[in-house]
Amino acid sequence: MASPTLTAAYERCRRLNARHGRSFYLATLLLPAWKRRHVHALYGLTRHADEIVDDLSSTATVAERGDALAAFADRFFAALDGSPAHDPLLPAVVHTVRAFDIDRDVFTRFFRSMTMDLTVSSYATYDDTLSYMEGSAAVIGEMTLPILEPLDPDALEPARQLGFAFQLTNFLRDVGEDLGRGRVYLPAEDLARFGVTRDDLAAPRASTAVRDLLAFEVARARAHYAAAEPGIDLLAPSSRPCVRTAHTLYGGILREIERADFQILRRRVAVPVRTRLGLFAKAHRSAVRAHRAELG
Repeated sequence: MASPTLTAAYERCRRLNARHGRSFYLATLLLPAWKRRHVHALYGLTRHADEIVDDLSSTATVAERGDALAAFADRFFAALDGSPAHDPLLPAVVHTVRAFDIDRDVFTRFFRSMTMDLTVSSYATYDDTLSYMEGSAAVIGEMTLPILEPLDPDALEPARQLGFAFQLTNFLRDVGEDLGRGRVYLPAEDLARFGVTRDDLAAPRASTAVRDLLAFEVARARAHYAAAEPGIDLLAPSSRPCVRTAHTLYGGILREIERADFQILRRRVAVPVRTRLGLFAKAHRSAVRAHRAELG
């Protein structure tokens, strides 16, 4: 049986997911319990690293936050190498990584992108943004994929594409919030193409140029969702309702951005609770059938 320390670490990761990733957490409830806790563990790792980087409520300098992130990464890799995991999250994360033999390189790439957030405030081209998202988003699909039981090696690239889709959706939803942290993830070449400046993104209302820019990026995000969708059927049946629901819920944020006529610079849009619960209820029936079939 799992030790209390391991059980507590998994519970801490679950609570992080429930508190900070509500739509994603709702989708994870459609997984079999044995898969669910491992997904929560990976979320816990990535969320904690993100909180270190984005902790603007403290008096910590950029250098101090960088040191804290490096120390957390060092503790994680040392635990993977067999050192005691003296951390409230890491026993669950390390247990998950070992259980599914997740490639260590994905975590190296992840921490590299988190480090970039400390000093990089803009990206010249979409290729540059993709380079950042490679470590902040595509690797999330890669590290989660073994838990979801891919039935075909071709499931890898759709999983990566779903990470890109989710991340770009977050960039669009949080454009004002990110600007408050001094960052603009939307490529500078796109801002220039539509005649948008940082001051325009800081305005109370989106101008016509900003709305055109956001519409362009929404279409780009939808292309990533389209590239990800074929991968859902390449997963074990018991994983499909979760991923399909997450795909639909996050894609729904793009629709909410459009319904707000792109006036999102001072507000954060969200898929209505009723819509989320309706999607969950519909998917739950499929999930129950898949879980029963899995158990024979």
